[in-house]
Amino acid sequence: MDSVTTEHKQEVDDRFDTARITAAVDALAEKHQGREDAFRTAMAQLLKAELIAARAAAQAILLKDRHGRRCAERLCHVQDEIIRILYSAATRHLYRSPIPSGAERMAVVATGGYGRGLMAPESDIDLLFILPYKQTAWGEQVAEAILYCLWDMGLKVGHATRSVDESIRQARGDMTIRTAILETRFLTGDQPLYDELVERFDKEVVQGTASEFVTAKLAEREERHRRGGQSRYLVEPNVKDGKGALRDLHTLFWIAKYVYRVRDTDELVERGVFDAQEYRTFRRCADFLWSVRCNLHFYSGRAEERLSFDLQREIAVRLGYTSHPGMQDVERFMKHYFLVAKEVGNLTAILCAKLEDQQAKPAPVLSRMMARLRPTPAKRRVPDSDDFIVDNNRINVAAPDVFKHDPVNLIRIFRLAQKNNLAFHPDAMRDVTRSLGLINAQLRENPEANRLFMEILTSDNAEIVLRRMNETGVLGHFIRAFGKIVSMMQFNMYHHYTVDEHLIRCVGFLQDIERGGIEEFAVASDLMRKIRPEHRSVIYIATLLHDVATRAKGRPEDHSIAGAKVARRLCPRLGFSPADTELVAWLIEEHLTMSTVAQSRDLSDRKTIENFAAVVQSVEQMKLLTILTTADIRGVGPGVWNGWKAQLLRSLYYETEPVLTGGFSEVDRGKRLTAAYAEFRNAFAEWPADELDAYIARHYPAYWLKVELPRKIRHARFVRSSEQAGHKLAINVGFDEVRGVTELTIFAADHPWLLSIIAGACASAGANIVDAQIYTTTDGRALDTISISREYDRDEDEGRRATRIGEMIEDVLEGKLRLPEVVARRTVRSKARPFVIEPEVTINNQWSDRYTVIEVSGLDRPGLLYELTTAISKLNLNIASAHVATFGERARDVFYVTDLLGAQINAPTRQSAIKSALTHVMAGDKAVQPAA
Repeated sequence: MDSVTTEHKQEVDDRFDTARITAAVDALAEKHQGREDAFRTAMAQLLKAELIAARAAAQAILLKDRHGRRCAERLCHVQDEIIRILYSAATRHLYRSPIPSGAERMAVVATGGYGRGLMAPESDIDLLFILPYKQTAWGEQVAEAILYCLWDMGLKVGHATRSVDESIRQARGDMTIRTAILETRFLTGDQPLYDELVERFDKEVVQGTASEFVTAKLAEREERHRRGGQSRYLVEPNVKDGKGALRDLHTLFWIAKYVYRVRDTDELVERGVFDAQEYRTFRRCADFLWSVRCNLHFYSGRAEERLSFDLQREIAVRLGYTSHPGMQDVERFMKHYFLVAKEVGNLTAILCAKLEDQQAKPAPVLSRMMARLRPTPAKRRVPDSDDFIVDNNRINVAAPDVFKHDPVNLIRIFRLAQKNNLAFHPDAMRDVTRSLGLINAQLRENPEANRLFMEILTSDNAEIVLRRMNETGVLGHFIRAFGKIVSMMQFNMYHHYTVDEHLIRCVGFLQDIERGGIEEFAVASDLMRKIRPEHRSVIYIATLLHDVATRAKGRPEDHSIAGAKVARRLCPRLGFSPADTELVAWLIEEHLTMSTVAQSRDLSDRKTIENFAAVVQSVEQMKLLTILTTADIRGVGPGVWNGWKAQLLRSLYYETEPVLTGGFSEVDRGKRLTAAYAEFRNAFAEWPADELDAYIARHYPAYWLKVELPRKIRHARFVRSSEQAGHKLAINVGFDEVRGVTELTIFAADHPWLLSIIAGACASAGANIVDAQIYTTTDGRALDTISISREYDRDEDEGRRATRIGEMIEDVLEGKLRLPEVVARRTVRSKARPFVIEPEVTINNQWSDRYTVIEVSGLDRPGLLYELTTAISKLNLNIASAHVATFGERARDVFYVTDLLGAQINAPTRQSAIKSALTHVMAGDKAVQPAA
């Protein structure tokens, strides 16, 4: 406790003139003598002006020297001095006690984050007012005077007023209060009161409770990570509470203070917890994270802790990052951020190992379920190896030179841990990291090392082991192409994780697919059981490598093509035959194809299926591509994979399979339709058989093959209730919490402009459409499901917004409203987007025999779908079907169109006019002239 850095304090003192400001406060007290309220107001205004000036000076220095820790120290020092000035004013001018009694004493103490002596610009201030056991009104009056002035200055203050006895009692029963007192720092007032608290806290609370405190703090940390998303590689990280962020460093120091009774981090070296290099890493990580956090607060003007996309580029510039060939400034900054987060994780593991050695926390295992089945002695030899031992359920080295003696051990240690269900001893991981120089060309070509690596990749717990290999640097050194994408983010909203974390997660989901029993992976799991046995390793290596050339994005060569080249070079070394190497390369080159076709093409169009069949060439290759696509989409992030996408992949697979096995077979399609009808009937027994038959006949085959069963059942109930109520137009509102969207299902008479009207109504309500499922019944009704981004937290508020959209659609259809006027009246004040996406418009007659297919791609924005559908109609085109999707900030919409006579658009001049008009719309120019 009571540790505060004094580094650079002279420079700080020079910039905040406490003596001058105290004199000014004294002058105000004299001026407003007898008018207490006027004095308080004037003092608050004076100190607020001084604080603003001091913060501006701190920001200027930060932009110059980019040293966040020094900035946090400066800001903390300024706050300390303000509180001391306030205490002096309160005790000398407001509540002066000429002869203080023993009860008229107070210690003003900084606690929590403020107690550490570091403050971000918009951080809260946490204060503890310590009073003697016998109290008078004086203590409460002084505390209130200080607090009210701080609040009048616009500061956020957390506070408590307690005696020493009460503080000790509450610290025993409340871990949060215990942690706050652990970090107390004396500011002003009665020093003996504070000293009493420190001494009694140490004797009466801390002694003998280290294990309890460590367990609670690590559990708290796990819960925080769970709430925020377990990965430290989320692409919009929380710099305060995220995994590998400042709070993790704080937790390390709390534990160290409690267990080792240290006052500053440099004492951890003396206690043997960290070596000198690791301590430098600790300081470097803290300095970097403080630089990010201070800049984040200054730039946003609020206590913003999330490094969101719209802030990342500005923070990168403020920290001095510049763009290099193939990497933007923001990508270089975020790569540095994720490398720091990884190092914070390593430091946590080192401290935990020390605590385990002292029995301050239980030892871990790779899989807790397996560990419960067998007790383990403290130390023993690892089976099949004399170079490694089991140390309290963790693998450790038997001698210091095991890696130098046999560099293959750098791979073998991970395979042995995996095979024997052992966690990794941090000392062993330290040795691994220090031995990375041994991973040279000779080791990379070593057959045994490559065999062990493939065993790791294709065995249980591969995701966990690969992640540890990545964190130690072994994976990136052994597969150098992987090393190039470590901690690399893609500056877009679609991918939730860094590229390396995405690939490792995909391997984990592939293992889930192979294990089976998960409904969302039913098709992929079934196909995994049916692929040729020798192709099991093919799908695993393709999954690990499919985005390994992401660094090529933004360059002339597509990352899929570049990745295929990597596979052709790497796979022979890993033991793959020439044929299997080509298969891996093909899977990587085509890994986006199936997802694109499934989500943006008309799967009931025979030409779509024939074109896709020409790409996949064989049923075996289509099986492998389906499995890879499933793992890839699921690994992008939570909410990206859903039942609809699973059903689209299922439909595409089963529509294409007959083409690859001897012609377009309507029999097979008929069997699947019959199965879909039967599945619906079995699951939906609440209607009589004749009513079910009539309802089934109302939908075209594409509906039954593409829509997932739960949605079919919801549709049936919705359609029936709407018609029984006599509604011309009905809207059902649903909420998908995982995807963060509100779903509007609209049932109405079909209308050539219906999609445009729906999109316009959404735009006028400020609702951004993220995808749409559009179906027409055989009796001329439209059943459309539109997913819009949520605006409100409460479902009730979202429901009211959906109702407004429905009323607007009805008014437009009845002629009561003119949609262009309504949309034009709405001024959308959207903040500048951090992304730049060049608009693309593709017009193609080869994707369908009946329709011209228009694909548009560009930066998404509210109202875009309305503008596009309106423009297409003004161009005298009929929209037969639309396939609407967003991938983060990118919109990709596909329209199957004809001219007014029902023919494809073949004239080059007409195609050019359409392309030009829609490109203008994508770029934000809404002026579209009707086609001649």
